[in-house]
Amino acid sequence: MGTFHDDKGELHGITVLVRTNGPRIYVGRCDHMNEAGILLLDADSHDDGQEGQSNAQFLENAKQWGHWPRIKAIEIPAKDIAEVTRLGQA
Repeated sequence: MGTFHDDKGELHGITVLVRTNGPRIYVGRCDHMNEAGILLLDADSHDDGQEGQSNAQFLENAKQWGHWPRIKAIEIPAKDIAEVTRLGQA
């Protein structure tokens, strides 16, 4: 039997895409999400146009090859979040 984290929400342990209200997106493993925001572990971020790549291109690469976990942990406040989806459904 594994350890269960019923208090962490349905996305706990799932790799998700977080679209912000600005040009930045995040991809990472969801630890928990609540009314305050979301905590991602082993995450990466991308600003639209960064390194000559659109967010759509970055997302396609992340879906096909995975993302580079440059950010150990990041909390994104709820006020900055436009959408959270499973990476596979993005």
